[in-house]
Formats: sequence, structure tokens, C-alpha cells
Amino acid sequence: MRIVCLAKLVPDVESFAYDYERNVLVRDNVHQVINPEDASALALALDLKKTYPDTTVETVSMAPRSALPHLQDLVRRGVDRAMLVSDSRYAGSDTYVTSRILARCLGRLTFDWVLSGTHSLDGGTAHVPSQIAEALGVAQVSNITDVERDGLASGSTIVDVDSDDTVLRFAVDGPAVLSLQYSTRIKLPYIPYEKLDQDVSDRIQVVDNDLLGFDEDEVGLAGSLTKVVAASVRRFERKDTRYVRCDDEGVETVYAFLRHEGLLP
Repeated sequence: MRIVCLAKLVPDVESFAYDYERNVLVRDNVHQVINPEDASALALALDLKKTYPDTTVETVSMAPRSALPHLQDLVRRGVDRAMLVSDSRYAGSDTYVTSRILARCLGRLTFDWVLSGTHSLDGGTAHVPSQIAEALGVAQVSNITDVERDGLASGSTIVDVDSDDTVLRFAVDGPAVLSLQYSTRIKLPYIPYEKLDQDVSDRIQVVDNDLLGFDEDEVGLAGSLTKVVAASVRRFERKDTRYVRCDDEGVETVYAFLRHEGLLP
């Protein structure tokens, strides 16, 4: 079984930065983390590898070259090979362009399943997995909460899908793109101590536009169908917090506040 996982690097909330002139997120030289839902998909793939030793797990990530250490760590955790799609010409690409780029990369690989998260912390549109599947001509399911593991190995699986007030169940034949929700039931394995400084450069491929061959007006801001016209920072008014005891004085303080706000006569 060959599984390819999409691993998006997203800015850590503590180092979030935005370029207001170009209206894009700053990704260079910013501390990044693996998108949590993508991490759940990767954790599932690596856990499957324990049960089915013939399974190969590859990752594909579109990010600046500063993401290389993250991919190296994924290989040290058990991923067989990693592909970093990185080119300055891709900066500012929207979900449409990103999907086309990643689909062209995946088209160069052999796989039974593509696993990803449904949403990303820095976007949340859930467009990319569906658009990739459309470009590849395969099925796709989002918001997956559970997967029949034996089915993945046999090429036809059952997935449970969160649909707000109910859970839906679908049968899916591979190859297909399966997009998971974040799960706390399974986590990425730790890097074994003896592999902390392991040289894994021979298992990481860096791909740029010289290989993929997009015209410059097809990628980046020029090729994007969605444009951010402007962005602003929402400023929140600081509220004072008051603590009261559960006694007569505290109750009277609460009543006085409610009357002042017009919530009591």
C-alpha cells in the first residue's frame, strides 16, 4: 500500500505575520508547525505502517525551503520519503493555484491513497483537497472522523464523516483523497533518540517550477483567481474583570451591574 500525505506548514500563532502591501501571509523566516489536521492524517498513515509493514508513506509539502527541517523530522519519525515543493514564483498562490501545483506533483507519484487534513489553521476553506482530487480525476471525502483500516489495505474502505448533527458513512474505492478532521486518538510518534541527528537528505526531494513547468502567469499572485483587496487588524476592547464572593455583598454587586446594563428593572 502506497500512501501520500499532504503536510502543510502553517505559521505558529505566536509568530503570525502578514504582509499588508501584498495581502499575503509571511511564511519566510517565521516559526512554522505542521497543520494539526494534516498531522492527524500523517499519524494515521504511520500507524497503518506498523500493522501493514509493506506500506510506504510519503509526504508532499508546498512551503519555503525553511520548512526542510520539519520534513527531515517527519522522515526521522518514520516517513519513507518527503517532497518539498518550493519556488519563489509560487508565493501568494491561492487555493486554486496551490491545488494545481500539488496535483501536478502527485501526478508524478504512484499512490493508493492521498491523506490530508480537511482544514488548515491559516486558511480553513477546505478547498485544496477537493480541488486536487478534481484535477487528478479521483474521489475525495472531507471531514472524516474514522476510517476502516483493513479497507485501506484492500483498496476499498468505509469512512465516517462528520456532518454537523449526524455522522454519515461512505464506501470509497481507491485511489482517492481522504481528508481527516483533527483527532486526539492518535499522534505522531516521537523521534527515536538515536535518529535525532540522522542524515536523511537522500530521502528528501526539493521540487521547483523548473521541473513542474508552469508559466509564470499561472502561479503566484498572477495566476490566482481569488484576490485579497485589503486586510485590517481587528482590535478588541480590553474588558476589566471583577471577582466577587458568593455572599450577600457579591450577589448585590452582580445585581447592581445587571441593573446598570439595563438587564434588570
